[in-house]
Amino acid sequence: MPSFGSKPKLDKDQEKHLKGTTTVGIVCQDGVVLATDTRATAGYLVASKTARKIYPVSSHIAFTTAGGVADTQRLVDIMRAETSYYQISEGALMPVSACARLLANILNAYSFLPLIANILVGGVDARGPHLYFLDLDGGLTEEEMVATGSGSPVAYGLLESSFKSGMRASEALPIAVRAVQMAMRRDIATGNEVMAASITDRGYRELSPAEIKRMV
Repeated sequence: MPSFGSKPKLDKDQEKHLKGTTTVGIVCQDGVVLATDTRATAGYLVASKTARKIYPVSSHIAFTTAGGVADTQRLVDIMRAETSYYQISEGALMPVSACARLLANILNAYSFLPLIANILVGGVDARGPHLYFLDLDGGLTEEEMVATGSGSPVAYGLLESSFKSGMRASEALPIAVRAVQMAMRRDIATGNEVMAASITDRGYRELSPAEIKRMV
């Protein structure tokens, strides 16, 4: 049995599910930008070419998901219910930090039988735009720019050379899209299409395939 404070050990099948995908998040002056690929893999099997990996959980918060499909979808469903309950009971939108902390607590509670998920939580609240990275054991860090998944080393090559603090969402979206596209060219588990979205004080908005194609 693992000792308290130790990192959960994953079997070979669980480790396999952590290796595929690329997700990107960027904090902007006026919001947060998220981008992912749409390929779902299980080892060398391409299980889906149209997998959704960006999920709005409220009008002002969205997740990117990487890991087990069932685990990540379950966490999205839980947090959609929690953000709605908070708004009803408190009469206000849940802060992005509170959403990320609650999700981290859920992941940590299951750390001995882990939910296989790496999640980016991005959103805008009264304190401005925020982006958080959450590991499967509940580790939580706030970031300005981050990439996850097997294609993240390639994505970081573009992000680190192009990202500038204080960019607007309209400037950051093409960078996020191109970062995922670069990963698609060099990582076998990242592929098919790019999905992108922005969260600003006007709410959540997904880009259409035509908008993404023009950026590329």
